[in-house]
Amino acid sequence: MRSYLVIFFFVASISIYAQVTDKISALDRMLLQGKYQNVIDSCRKTLVKDSLNAELYFKMGMALQNTLAEDEALSAFKKAVSLDSSSTNYKYILAKGYYSKSKNKLAEPILANLYRNDTLNWTYAFHLTSIYMQNNRFDDAIRIYDRFLKKDTNNVYLDKKGFVMLKKGEYDIATELYEKSLKLKPDNTSAIKNLAFLYTADNRPDTAVYILTEGIGYDPDDMDLYARRAQINYARNYTKRALDDYMVIVGSGDSTELYLRRIGIGYCNNLQQNLAKKYLLLAYRKDSSQSETCSYLGQTYYKLKDLKRSIYYYERVLKLLSPYNLTTRLTYILLAESLKEDRQYKNALNNYNKAQQIKIDPNIYWIMANIYDEQMDDKKNAIRYYQLYLDNLKLAGGTVSLEAIEAIRKRMEFLKGNPVQ
Repeated sequence: MRSYLVIFFFVASISIYAQVTDKISALDRMLLQGKYQNVIDSCRKTLVKDSLNAELYFKMGMALQNTLAEDEALSAFKKAVSLDSSSTNYKYILAKGYYSKSKNKLAEPILANLYRNDTLNWTYAFHLTSIYMQNNRFDDAIRIYDRFLKKDTNNVYLDKKGFVMLKKGEYDIATELYEKSLKLKPDNTSAIKNLAFLYTADNRPDTAVYILTEGIGYDPDDMDLYARRAQINYARNYTKRALDDYMVIVGSGDSTELYLRRIGIGYCNNLQQNLAKKYLLLAYRKDSSQSETCSYLGQTYYKLKDLKRSIYYYERVLKLLSPYNLTTRLTYILLAESLKEDRQYKNALNNYNKAQQIKIDPNIYWIMANIYDEQMDDKKNAIRYYQLYLDNLKLAGGTVSLEAIEAIRKRMEFLKGNPVQ
């Protein structure tokens, strides 16, 4: 009888296992067919009877992820890991889910544990080093990349380490790594772009332009290569060369305001005023707050003898710049106040003068006169700035009591050596 019961339970177990296995196989087929809601419904129904089945939670998580129910998917993956902590696949998918939701504090310990147990698994290393890079833990990332480079001098690993060195400011090492990467894979446009940046930073713009041109030869549809080459040429005032690249970008369908503006500037400098006007106006319609666009429109219309429009756009430039000038002026004054409190009187006076060059305020002359008079014992400049205060007070229409004005005059006479009773 006992033997019969053992056989019965063994056969029953096999039957249940077969049913679950069949269920999971069916779920896999539905996942492949994109029947995600069917998978979710089937898993939930089965889990009512089999709530400890990690694989069912995992399959349901995969389906939920594909319906963009990411939070529910993460909960399902987390449950699968809690039920079967030995599955590296469950752990990795959970960590990747956390990573995609920018929950790096939750993803990192899982990935670090997976990596410790399999130090040459690039999938784990890729996500773990990405987290390190986001947290500026450059040396931790380098140690992992070095491990892979010892095994295989692969251009992917060279690029990754090169980028770390670039972020650390180790430009010479970064350049060497990217150059090695290009020898292995000459059409590696990612390395080409970063090398162009490094060459430009090293004051080698011609080399940067050359390598970007090589990149365009490999991938003429990559507009970022044209944009980078155009930027270098534009910064060197080679606006015609930059114009050619910006035209390619705009021709591809990208009508970014910056590109339109720089095309217009290129034509303006090339004395093609009608074309300059066309692109500058397109840029202006996209963003009328760009003072550079307005300035070149003023110049273009002047050369086209359309003086009314030229005047309009030049006045527009002044209107756009005035808030920045007032902000700059206020900053000069605030800086001067701090310098005065710190007894750096010469520097304070210099910044007060800069503020006055933007817009005159008689009260600033009064402050300056006081510094020369009371702090620096400079009678000549004290007299000068007291007089500037009085003169500009009249021009500004300011009102000060006659007693105050008389007191200033008496002080000026005293400084001149002619005291007044």
